[in-house]
Amino acid sequence: MKQNPMGDMWKQFSRIRKDMDRVQEELKDRYVEASVGGRVEVVFNGQQELVKLSIDPKAIEPDRDGKVDLEMLEDLVTAAVNQGIEKSKALQSEEMDKATGGLASGLPGLL
Repeated sequence: MKQNPMGDMWKQFSRIRKDMDRVQEELKDRYVEASVGGRVEVVFNGQQELVKLSIDPKAIEPDRDGKVDLEMLEDLVTAAVNQGIEKSKALQSEEMDKATGGLASGLPGLL
């Protein structure tokens, strides 16, 4: 009986693709958190979607002059969001590597 290497490879690719699709679906319900300065906390799912943003009320309290430091708050939110995205990407990469036996990280554009 002849072996068909291309057919075997296609079956393997198809299985990997199904595993990747399954993992992508599961990542909707996996979450990572990031917190910056104890004032801003974000929660992302494994698909880099922001699902929660919390700001400590102390971060928007006026100073002695009655002004809120919006620039600092903007910096905290930006840093927390960027940190959350990085954690979410790391989670996605880790889970895809598990599903593909490390193949996903070696091929650009799979994630």
